[in-house]
Parts: sequence; structure tokens; C-alpha cells
Amino acid sequence: MALGKNSRGDGRNSSNYCSTVPVAVFVAFCLVGLWIAMSSIAPDQDPVMEVSETINEVKNIANQTVSSKFEDSLGDISVESATRESQTSKSQIESHSESAETETTNGQIDDNQLKGLTEALDESKSDKSLADSKLGTENSLGEITQQDEIVGESKEEKINENIQSMRNQSTGDSNVESLVEARTENGTWSTQAAESNEEKVNENQQSMTNQSTGDSKVETLVEARTENGTLSTQAAESKRDKEPEKFSISIDSSKYDWKLCNTTSGSEYIPCLDNWKAIKKLRSISHYEHRERHCPDEVSTCLVSLPEGYRSPIRWPKSREMIWYNNAPHTKLVESKGHQNWIKVSGEYLSFPGGGTQFKYGALHYIEFIQNSLPNIAWGKRSRVILDVGCGVASFGGYLFEKDVLTMSFAPKDVHEAQVQFALERGIPATLGVMGTKRLPFPGSVFDLLHCARCRVPWHIEGGKLLLELNRVLRPGGYFVWSATPIYQKDPENAGIWKDMRAITKSMCWDLVVIAKDKLNGVAAAIYRKPTDNECYEKRPKNEPPMCSESDDPNAAWNVSLQACMHKVPVGASERGTIWPEQWPLRLEKPPYWLNTQTGVYGRSAPVEFTADYKHWKNVISHSYLNGMGINWSSVRNVMDMKAVYGGFAAALRALKLNVWVMNVVPVDSPDTLPIIYERGLIGIYHDWCESFSTYPRSYDLLNADSLFSTLKERCNIVAAIAEVDRMLRPEGYLIIRDNEETIGEIENMAKSLHYDIRFSYAKNGEGLLCLQKTFWRPTKVETLVSAIA
Repeated sequence: MALGKNSRGDGRNSSNYCSTVPVAVFVAFCLVGLWIAMSSIAPDQDPVMEVSETINEVKNIANQTVSSKFEDSLGDISVESATRESQTSKSQIESHSESAETETTNGQIDDNQLKGLTEALDESKSDKSLADSKLGTENSLGEITQQDEIVGESKEEKINENIQSMRNQSTGDSNVESLVEARTENGTWSTQAAESNEEKVNENQQSMTNQSTGDSKVETLVEARTENGTLSTQAAESKRDKEPEKFSISIDSSKYDWKLCNTTSGSEYIPCLDNWKAIKKLRSISHYEHRERHCPDEVSTCLVSLPEGYRSPIRWPKSREMIWYNNAPHTKLVESKGHQNWIKVSGEYLSFPGGGTQFKYGALHYIEFIQNSLPNIAWGKRSRVILDVGCGVASFGGYLFEKDVLTMSFAPKDVHEAQVQFALERGIPATLGVMGTKRLPFPGSVFDLLHCARCRVPWHIEGGKLLLELNRVLRPGGYFVWSATPIYQKDPENAGIWKDMRAITKSMCWDLVVIAKDKLNGVAAAIYRKPTDNECYEKRPKNEPPMCSESDDPNAAWNVSLQACMHKVPVGASERGTIWPEQWPLRLEKPPYWLNTQTGVYGRSAPVEFTADYKHWKNVISHSYLNGMGINWSSVRNVMDMKAVYGGFAAALRALKLNVWVMNVVPVDSPDTLPIIYERGLIGIYHDWCESFSTYPRSYDLLNADSLFSTLKERCNIVAAIAEVDRMLRPEGYLIIRDNEETIGEIENMAKSLHYDIRFSYAKNGEGLLCLQKTFWRPTKVETLVSAIA
């Protein structure tokens, strides 16, 4: 026993030194192994988007590092879509395993390489500039920066030769993003790891990079990296429905108490047109004052009900011919205009044969009749944007799509019950408006052609005051097509109107180009042309109607009273209106000549901003909106850009051949860029978003709001603004908001209380993006609006 004890004791003493050696060696090997592992693996790991097997571990890491404002970063993608993307990620992991192994062995970038790329980016930045700091820094929201574009274009070869990877670097310059991207030789975008794992988690959770197979201009908004560094779209969200994100914003359910609006108009309530309290106080309605906007003093946040039996609208182009009866259950026009082929009832549908008061045998024949009467009209080339006054159900504009013509159709909410509602339900551009006491909400000299087919506007009265308003919005050299009974019927009333019209148009210096007869429809049309210079005005024997004073801005249109005067035609080489726009479609992409001497919205050269804005939106839409936000674009037809600026959003949708039309809204407190939008062959309107928009409920399939609500809430009730958005948006329609993080979070709270689906939510560096989808939910409580009770 003693020997055993002594032997054990000696063994312990002698092994103290012996055991230390292998332990030290083991520890050393561990350290070396750890160093090697960290050097070779760290650059490729990304705790934001792991393959689906490790999603729970990723979420635990994310919850510790991401602020509460970052919610549902990859949107609400279906299981099928997420599974497909997960499979894509798996193949990408396998295909890029070799490139992952060829990373720099110590996990760091060579300083000379980094310096070279930085110099290349700086050089690129000096060659070309984006519109403003917003456009320059939008990569935090996934837009491509100018450096990225130039790297992908003029500097691509240099970077591909010298740079395989790069480290994230911040310089304080708004045009050098915290997330720096470079293309590898195979065309795939990769993002280098941060210096530490903690920085990697924060960086990659807040920034997403994109992969492209040959396109260097890559939108990086909705994508995240898998473990091996290859980019994929929402690859790890296949388990989203079963395992929702843990870092969502908490909701104070008592903050928003939504109620249904109890009004006389019911499910078709339009606040600024159904203000019966104000209408009853009008002293006169002889100038259609009762059809104009009268917004209620009280700001309401109630929601408009759905008509009984409402269902998702029929999709374009079938919707041009028929809509669901229950979505717009009105038969008054069927009874009064059915014989003119405006509209018919066909079971559970309302059908539209394509006729009108002046073209009961179809709009297409009538459109060809106009073209043949005056070939210089050149539908879809010279004449691109037109205004259809008193549009009826807008079949004229609906069939002009076949000629590549975009029509702003408008009519009042009057005895022709729901005509504009029918147009919008069909998927045809239309808005509510009236020729009354106020100017139309459009700039001066923007429409290529004006059209009136028995539009019931008394052009001949009061010295042609209403006709002078058309003169304001008509482009010099543009045409006015008037198809009405005074032209071809000889009874005393019509003959008297025709005599007055000829005298007024002559005094306005409008040239009566042609009077054409349509034998099929038994009608005739007079086509006038506005002058392109001031010679006729100067030679008139009488100054009637008078010329407007120089202080009268022809572009001033929001709540401006009609003026019985004419503005001079611009003659300066750099003035808008002296040269007809480029033929369509070239005018869509080419900056107008008159922008050359102007400073843009963001303080740079206007043509540079115009081009940058267009590229910016093409990148955003093609690489994010189309693929990564859960939007079913086949269901989208009527689109509104709530803060349009240069119209780049609408132009990009058109360039990408999406089957939509866009109402471009320029807020009244924003720089007046609406003339630019029309110049490029698009349509739009002025509006104050502190008030209700002049449209029926459920008019739009998608609303886009870029940097709107953060400024709007400084002077308006943002809850009321969101209630207005809800009124305009169709159930199952989409709302996309790009704004600061605080505003995004606030609106997301409201959206959840409205039972909207959160399709996508993302925030980084104080900026955010939110995509919402409206549901069929309506509250049960009711709020009676005294001003809207007839």
C-alpha cells in the first residue's frame, strides 16, 4: 500500500512537468489552428443569412446586434419562393467554394490593392456626380451609388484586374459607402468581411449585397449573403412563416383606434368632393363651384368601407372590356348611355364595348379618323401626352394605349354617375376634376393635344374663359380636337355656338386646321392649332382676350383662380416650349434642352440629376422591386408616385416594359418638376398631401412614396395621411415607402394596426424601406362625419 501510495505520489510530482509540455503544445496548436481558421473562414462567414439549417442560431446573434427598428429585413416571402431561393443558395455555395478557398490567407486585404481601389473610386467620382447626397448615399437602402456604376462601367477592367476583395472602409464622405462592393471575375458581387466578428454581424445585418451574372450595375437592396460570401435573395427565409423574426417593433394597440366613415357617399366617399356642409353654403353654383374641391376643416382618420361583394379587380387588358359589377355598382350610365355603347350590364359584369357619344361604333375607328384627318398629329410619336376633357368612361384614352399615347382623362363627379370610377376600375388613367372657377392642376404648355368629344363644357360663354384655360395647358404648336354637334348640326342653337367658337378661337390666334367628317359615326370634328410665336398676338386689332401680365405665372395652378387672359408664347432659345419635344420614345430618356442652364432639385446640374435619377430607379426597380419584395406585378396596373421629382420611377417602369401606367404627383411644397415629367412623355398632377386626393376609393394598385412622409408629418397629421393612402389603395394593393428610420417605424406600427401584411422592412444608417400590402380588413366601429352627410 505504501509503495502504491508513494508511487502514485511520485508519479503526480513527476508528471507536473511532463504534463505541462503536451498541454502547452496542445494549446499552441489550438491557437495556431484558431488563427488559421479565423484567417481563412472569417472573411466568408456572415451571421445575417445562413442556410436554413442554422437560421435559429443566426436569429439569436441578430437579436443581440440589430436595433429594434430593423424588422423583417427580408420581407414576407412565400414558402415556395423562399425554398426556391434556398436551393439557389445551396448551388451557389457549391459553385463558389473554390473562390472562397482562394481568399487572402490571412483574411486581410493588401494595402496596395485597397489604396488602388480607393484611388479608382475617387477618380470615378470626379468624372461623374449623382443628383444629390440622397442619390449618392442610397446604397444604404440598396441603390447603386455612382461609384458602383462607374466601377461597373469605366473602371470595371481595372478593378477586375487588381481587386479580388476589399475591406469595408468609412471615410466620412457621403459618396464612399460603409459597405464597399467589387465584382469578381465571374461577375458575382461579393462583400468583404469586417475586421471583427462583431463588426461583421452589425454590418451584414444592416447591409445587403447583390450578385449579378454579368450586369455590373447591381441593386443591392433585398439581398443577403449566405455563409460562403455569395449573395442571394432572402435565402434563409424558408422558415419565416413558422419562425417569425424576434426583433419586430412592439405595437401600442391603443394608439390607433380605426373606425369606418359614416357618410352619405358610403363606400365611394371622397372627402374634398363630398363636403356637403361646405357645398350647402355656396352662394352660387353657376360656375360648377359645387363640383370643385371643398376640403373639410376637420381632419378625419376614419376608413372608407368596401362595397358589398367587392372582389379583386379583373386584370388588364381584360379589364378594359369588363369589370365586376359589385366593385362599382351603378347602372345610371347603362340606362342613359347604353345606346351609345358606353357601358352595358352583362350578368355579374359591367362591360365596355368601347363606344362614346361621338364614336358609338368604337374608339379605335374614331382614333384612326382623327389621325387620317390630320396626319401631323402622329399618335405615339409627335402626340404622346394628351388631355381628354369630360372623358366619360375613358374609352378614348383606353384605346389610345394601342397607339402608345398616354391620356390624362378627367371628368367631374356629377350626374354621369361613377364615370371616372369606371375608368380607374378598368385600368385607364383618370382623375376627378371640373372646368369651373379654378385652374386645372397642371403646368402651362405641357399637353401635346387636347380632346373634347361632346364634353358638355360651354367653351363659348364669358368670352371663352374656359377655352383660355385650355390654351394655358396646351403646348405651343399643339392641337385641340373638338368633336361636337355645333360643328355639323345647323339648328339655331348649334349654329350660334359655332359662330361664337369661330370668333373666339380666331381672337386667340388658334388656326382652324381642318374640319373633318366621320361618315360611320355621322359626326364631325374641328381641329385647331395653337401658335408657335407671338406675331399673331401683336397684330390683333383688339387686345381681346388680353395678354396676361408678366407677373402671372402660367405654371401656377394649385388653388389659382381662372384668368381671362393668354400668356405669350416663349421665344428664347433656352425657354421651355420653343422647341417641340423629341419624338416618343426618345423623349423619355433624353434630358429636355431647356434644362441645360438650370440647377437641379439637389443643387447639381439639372441634366446630370435627370440622368442619375433615371439610372437610380432602373437599378432599384429591376434588382429589388421586381424580385425581392413579394409584389405580384401581374396584379398591378394603376400606379401612383406620390413624390415624383423627375419622374424617374415612372420612366423606369416604362423602360422595363411593365404593363402599368403611373400618376406622377408633385407635392405643392416640393420643387416644381412637373413640366419635366410631361416633357418626357409622362403624366402627372399637383397635389397637397395634407388634403385628400381627387379620386375614388380603391383607385390604385401600388403607391410609391420616396422621402414624402418624413416632411409631410412636419405640417400634417400623418395618421390622416395614411388613412388617405388606405382610401386610395385597393385591397391587396401595395404601398412602398422609402424614408428615414423613425418614419418607417411609425408607419409600420400604423400598418400593423390596419392589419396590413408587412412584405418587406429594412433599415440602415437611419434610412429605411417598407413594403406593405393592404388586406380586406375593415374596422367594426363607426365614425359619423357631419360634413359628409347630405
